[in-house]
Amino acid sequence: MTQAATLTDTLEFGLFDWIEWDKSPASEIFENRLRMLEYADRSGFYSYHLAEHHITPLSVSPSPAVFLAAAAQRTTNLRLGPLVFLLPFYNPIRLYHEICMLDNLSDGRLDLGVGRGVSPVEAAEFGVDLGISWEMFNEQMEMFTRGFTTGMLNHQGKHYNYEDIKLWIAPHQKPYPPLWYASNNIETVPWMAQHGFNTCTVFADNAGVKAHYDLYKQVWNAERMADGLNSHVAAPKLGLVRHLYIADTDEQARAEAKAAYRTWFHNIDYLWAKNGLDRLGAMRDFDSLEARGVIIVGAPETVRERVQRAIDETGINYFCPIFAWGDLTPEQVMRCMGLFVGEVMPQLLHTQETR
Repeated sequence: MTQAATLTDTLEFGLFDWIEWDKSPASEIFENRLRMLEYADRSGFYSYHLAEHHITPLSVSPSPAVFLAAAAQRTTNLRLGPLVFLLPFYNPIRLYHEICMLDNLSDGRLDLGVGRGVSPVEAAEFGVDLGISWEMFNEQMEMFTRGFTTGMLNHQGKHYNYEDIKLWIAPHQKPYPPLWYASNNIETVPWMAQHGFNTCTVFADNAGVKAHYDLYKQVWNAERMADGLNSHVAAPKLGLVRHLYIADTDEQARAEAKAAYRTWFHNIDYLWAKNGLDRLGAMRDFDSLEARGVIIVGAPETVRERVQRAIDETGINYFCPIFAWGDLTPEQVMRCMGLFVGEVMPQLLHTQETR
């Protein structure tokens, strides 16, 4: 079955984050992030998306649910969600309850990002075989969506078996929170589009992102299933994640961002390098990535023009900057956000409204 609808071109803004280690005590790192989210909550951002990673300086928040529960108490309007929960890494019953708790603690502001994991090093430490992780992911999605709506867990599968388990908590949002799936792999696009998942992509240049979302729109318009996993969401968000940094001048922004990027690359490459794997070499070159629009830095006017170009060239309806990355200080992060909110967002929204 298919469902006729039109994807919205209404532009909205989110935030993506890893919560990296920056040599500060973890308590300070978390408090600085919570203050950042309080500001985002007041400033019109739609949602905050937090990655899940383990045993790496890329993330000192390997339990997204714990941090998001704290964020729910410090914000009022901002939606919150993992991007993504790594389903095969969890006991399904435990994760089901954590999802329901988060949705209720946030008064229905949970954006539920789900995935299976892509790092073999992290997966190995959890005893997860990525070769069968897609099977595990699909079984958990079937269990969760049925449990959210029936209040019972009944499942007989290859990897999980449960019988007549009553679930004493349900999501705040009905039938369940909006689903998100982050992917840079164009082979997953037809499946995402058929189910109408909200999604974000990162690291590809604008041309690559356009190909990704052109295919999504084609499949979504022609093949979207009326009973797909995310069919309760009328029009999905097609998002673009970009490292972004703003300072008073292009020269200052570029110098400070390039220094911070070295730290960020060390953090994301840490596990690969530790295990003698060169998987991320193409992401090492800041200059090349900036020239291709994969990193956006500059004075407010420069950033505004480059973000607008990204929107125009990719066809996204959701722009999701990374403000806190590498070893940018909390002061640098908050100043960058203030410039984005005051001098970039309003003009981008105005341009979109007048077209």
